[in-house]
Amino acid sequence: MKVAIISDLHSNREALDAVLAHIGSLAGIEQTYCLGDVVGYGPEPEYCVDRVREIASLCLMGNHDEALFRDASDFNPHARGAIDFTRARLQPTWYSTNDRKLRWKFLKELPLVHREGRFVFVHGSPRDPVREYVLSTDGFLNPDKLRAIFDSFEGVAVGGHTHHPGVHDESLRFHGLGGTDRLTLPLAEDRKWFVNVGSVGQPRDSDNRACYAVLEEHQVTWYRVPYDFQKTADKILRTGVLSEVLARRLAMGK
Repeated sequence: MKVAIISDLHSNREALDAVLAHIGSLAGIEQTYCLGDVVGYGPEPEYCVDRVREIASLCLMGNHDEALFRDASDFNPHARGAIDFTRARLQPTWYSTNDRKLRWKFLKELPLVHREGRFVFVHGSPRDPVREYVLSTDGFLNPDKLRAIFDSFEGVAVGGHTHHPGVHDESLRFHGLGGTDRLTLPLAEDRKWFVNVGSVGQPRDSDNRACYAVLEEHQVTWYRVPYDFQKTADKILRTGVLSEVLARRLAMGK
């Protein structure tokens, strides 16, 4: 196994293109999996959905994808506004083009969980695949929650959702990237691990570079990829609908 894992693209064309180009420069990548949140926050949902449909062997349902078809009342106002914007761009009517209908169908039918060997892939957590956050701080602020999550799976769980790349081990310690361009950590077979692959489209760990991971049977490697976040921010502002807060976050990385 040598699979590129992307997550939390959030309609960010520039970040997605930069990451896919980086994946293409690596040797031996067999497939690309997406762990959800293809849409939300960003200005180009159509492009990102089309690219994921084209290149990903697997795509899971994220909470922003799900919110197109359910209730986004628990989202903050900036995120809720982005869902309204995205729904208006993507939701088909009877006279819509076939491309628009296929995008909507693709997002609506995304699976929640994928299991493969000792790996379980989710957007959030194994016990709540779409919405539960596995936070980098849970090991010391909410250890009972994190222990219960570890009890809910065997082997290695791989998720996104928090936009914070790194791995929790069974001691509940979180190992982050610490600002590095690339980090490889082993995944011993006799232990459990929860891997967070980070975010392509909206990093939140004070590093504004896009982030993704390459998963192999016994290790995971994260890569930071610079991209033109100002171009994306300008597109957000030009919509006249999306919040300027979403544009500022790209530069701040949080």
